[in-house]
Amino acid sequence: MAGADASGYAIGFGGGERAPYAVHPADSRGRLFPEPPSATRTPFQRDRDRIVHSAAFRRLKHKTQVFLAHDESDHYRTRLTHTIEVSQIARAFARAFRLDEDLTEAVALVHDFGHTPFGHAGERALDAKMRGFGGFDHNAQALRVVTALEQRYAEFDGLNLAWETLEGLVKHNGPLAGPHATCPEVPRPVLDFDRLYPLDLDRFASLEAQAAAISDDIAYNTHDMDDALRAGMIEVDDLRGLALAGDILREVEGLYPNLERSRLIHEVMRRHITRMVEDVIATTLANIAELRPGHADAVRGAGQTMVAFSPAMRAMEAETKRFLFARVYRTDRLMEMSRKAEAIVADLFNRYVAEPREMRNEWSEAMDLAAPEKRARRVADYLAGMTDSYAIAEHRRLFDATPDLR
Repeated sequence: MAGADASGYAIGFGGGERAPYAVHPADSRGRLFPEPPSATRTPFQRDRDRIVHSAAFRRLKHKTQVFLAHDESDHYRTRLTHTIEVSQIARAFARAFRLDEDLTEAVALVHDFGHTPFGHAGERALDAKMRGFGGFDHNAQALRVVTALEQRYAEFDGLNLAWETLEGLVKHNGPLAGPHATCPEVPRPVLDFDRLYPLDLDRFASLEAQAAAISDDIAYNTHDMDDALRAGMIEVDDLRGLALAGDILREVEGLYPNLERSRLIHEVMRRHITRMVEDVIATTLANIAELRPGHADAVRGAGQTMVAFSPAMRAMEAETKRFLFARVYRTDRLMEMSRKAEAIVADLFNRYVAEPREMRNEWSEAMDLAAPEKRARRVADYLAGMTDSYAIAEHRRLFDATPDLR
């Protein structure tokens, strides 16, 4: 069953055939380590299952999104709940554009695997410590997790995901090289893997990966605002000056006068997501109608991101981001917690580099003789995999005083 927009392009609701520009499982480029096909799952269904059953996925439950995962309320988003919300939005896009829903979901579920404890504060601390050793980037770290650090299978390290899933993980925000590069330089871990298994770093990713990327923007713009409202960092009236949220707030107040605060917030937030999603669907269908990609590889060579906001929505989304930075992310409360979290990560990095045997289990094996760069990267891998609570417990074990992050 499908509807149609003004251009005549079909809008899917699930259950129908994939569009010609979708990634088709039968055309997958395969895996780094060849495996027999599954009798019951497509390659991308298999990838999704491996991602969900991984240790890295479970650890997202105790990693910070914005508010610390062990903060005074258990209602705030964690990396895991954020990831689930991203995957729900991404699946809606996959159905609307008649893409491969399993590949879209897999990219959405794996996109935050490389995040450190304490969110971006931990990443800043690790990047500073790794500056002389190739730096630290959470997208590159996610690639390391799924290609090396997850050690579960008898025949290979990592999850041995399909090429298309790895492509989506690495390039969901756009090409990393060439004229359309979205970053000043390709992170070293990505370059190292690309030499082994080329990912076409100078080309755009599939529509499935693009759908996952814009879903991340929609989810965190909306849900970070929601969490900040519930935390009392901002008030409902603060939204009135925003073009998108303010218009929705006035709409809800007109429909439901005197609505209690919690229901008012929910009504605004759910409409916030809906407006952004509907804008992306309309804009993307228009892009598809204009560019008419006949297959997935034509999407990669289109020279532009096709799953996108309209110019008007892009301006409103940028305004929302500026608001969140000014009123939430850079407030004294969060900045103080971030400084303390960075200090914890920096302390642990210094201790593990100096005394590798303080790392637990097999992580400290053969470390004393390792070259400085390899030692630093191993320590970064160990630290990046920690949950917030484990990092705090390790700091308490190794140091006399640990900052209070509550």
